[in-house]
Amino acid sequence: GVKWSLLVERTGSPLGIVIAGANVHDTKFWMHLDAVVVRRPSPVDYPQHLCLDRGYDNPTGETAVRDHEYIGHTRQRPGQPPDAPDTKRYPARRWVVERTIAWLSKFRGVLVRYEVHDENYLGLLQFACALIWTRVWHTLKAQTVD
Repeated sequence: GVKWSLLVERTGSPLGIVIAGANVHDTKFWMHLDAVVVRRPSPVDYPQHLCLDRGYDNPTGETAVRDHEYIGHTRQRPGQPPDAPDTKRYPARRWVVERTIAWLSKFRGVLVRYEVHDENYLGLLQFACALIWTRVWHTLKAQTVD
């Protein structure tokens, strides 16, 4: 089996996607931070947040967030004390990623994996991400014309 790791922007448009074997732990997927298809603005000028699930609540996750110059928001494991009582709480945004996965699952070649080679399957996923971006672009273009 194959597992995806998906990096999306705030609205759910895919920024990067990588695949690996189903037996690879999620913390090994930090390469998707380097697989971004669009150039990032300067983190100094435009601070960027990165929301992660509980699987990344470890020193490796904190180091990767810091090395890539993101402001990390990792959901803490149950039973751990909060970082600081006065820190601002951010709402969960996991649904944005789930919605993008649902968009990708609408493509028949992605939903049922016909590709034998991983490189071909990754190319198909990246092509589906590009199609999602063209749909987003056409929607934005239609909104600016009206």
